[in-house]
Amino acid sequence: MTAWARGLFEDLRTLRVLVIHPPGEDRNVLEEQLRRLGCPLRAIWPFPSQVPGDADAVFFHVGPEARSTGHWSAADTSATLIALSDYENPTALKMLLDTQAHGVITKPYRSTGILSTLVLARAAARYQQRLQNKVVKLEEAIKARRQIERAVRVLVEAHRLTENEAYEQIRTRATELRATVGEISAMVIDAHEAMEKLGLSKPAKIAR
Repeated sequence: MTAWARGLFEDLRTLRVLVIHPPGEDRNVLEEQLRRLGCPLRAIWPFPSQVPGDADAVFFHVGPEARSTGHWSAADTSATLIALSDYENPTALKMLLDTQAHGVITKPYRSTGILSTLVLARAAARYQQRLQNKVVKLEEAIKARRQIERAVRVLVEAHRLTENEAYEQIRTRATELRATVGEISAMVIDAHEAMEKLGLSKPAKIAR
């Protein structure tokens, strides 16, 4: 067995799996195969109103119960979501799209295919999370850049500095205080706004 395969099965053995499905033969098939994989497993019914927060992977039944309990979405949880669908009609497909499930298994459920669906769904969920983290970091970088630019304009207006001189002032203070340029920029803006509120500073015309 390769190192990659060993890592895969070790991950599965610690993966907390939740099955949300009515009791019966279909659920039994899922539970039996997941137990063979060594996953810590539990099953619940009726359908909960929110995605449970104590599971790493959730197999959930897509039916009227899911629609009546509210909107489920992969965006609301870090768990891998795998939909269990009875039919492939427009209503079921719309619900699948709404949940943004990472994988789907359709009836009749069989022991074959569950492992591959789980592995691919886990990979898709991790990729989605990496993309989301990149988006968050990019948004934070854009926000920090705008804040720095605004702080520079404050110093230019208040102290008749050039933009380069104002930025160097911020960068120097950041080095001295062991802070980031963004943090010092926020301090400059907060101080400027406080002085304005007290009527102790001439308001600068700053684009927000």
